[in-house]
Amino acid sequence: MAWDTARTRRVLLAAAVDEFAEYGFEGARIDRIGARAGVNKERIYQYFGNKQQLFDHVLDTERERIARTVPVSGEQLDDLGEYAGRLYDYHCARPQFIRLLQWEGLQDTGGPALREADRTAAHGVAVRALGDAQKKGMLDARLAPEALFYAVLALGAWWFSAPQAVRMIYAEAPGEETERATLVGLVRRLAGQER
Repeated sequence: MAWDTARTRRVLLAAAVDEFAEYGFEGARIDRIGARAGVNKERIYQYFGNKQQLFDHVLDTERERIARTVPVSGEQLDDLGEYAGRLYDYHCARPQFIRLLQWEGLQDTGGPALREADRTAAHGVAVRALGDAQKKGMLDARLAPEALFYAVLALGAWWFSAPQAVRMIYAEAPGEETERATLVGLVRRLAGQER
C-alpha cells in the first residue's frame, strides 16, 4: 500500500496550525504536532524542515487562506462594514490566524517579519483599493486609506485578540450576532457608508 503523502502533509499542517496557535513558536513542540496528527514526528522534518520552517509554512498557509476567503477588492468595498463583518465571521470560524499573528508579534525582534515585502505589497493592494474607493466617493476621504484599512483590521480582530477587554467593557457578553452588528455599524460610520 502506497503512503498517502498529500494526506500526511495536510494532517501535519492542520496539527501544526493548532499547536502554534495554542502555544506560539517557543511553546510549540514537534512531538505534540506529530501526536495530534497521528503521524511520526520525523515526517515533519521530512516534509517541512525544522521548527522555524514549519512555523513559517503555517503562517504563510493561514495568511493565504484568509486572503482567498475574505479578499479586499473594489466590489468588497461597496460596503466596507460588511467586509469587516466577513472578517469577523472568518475569525469566529478560524481563530487560529489571529493567534498566530499575535505570537508572531510577541517574538518580533524589530527585524523584518516573515515575507514582509510580500505582505507589505498585499496590504498595499488593499490600501490602494480603499484610496480608489475614496476618490470615487464610495468612502469618506477624511481618513488616510492606510489608517482606514488598519482600523478595519484592528476592529475586526479585537473581539478575538482581547476577549477579556470585551467582557470588561460590556456588562455581559454581547454574543456573536451583536458583536458582528456592532462591528459592521462602526466600520460603516467610520467609512462614511452608514445605512
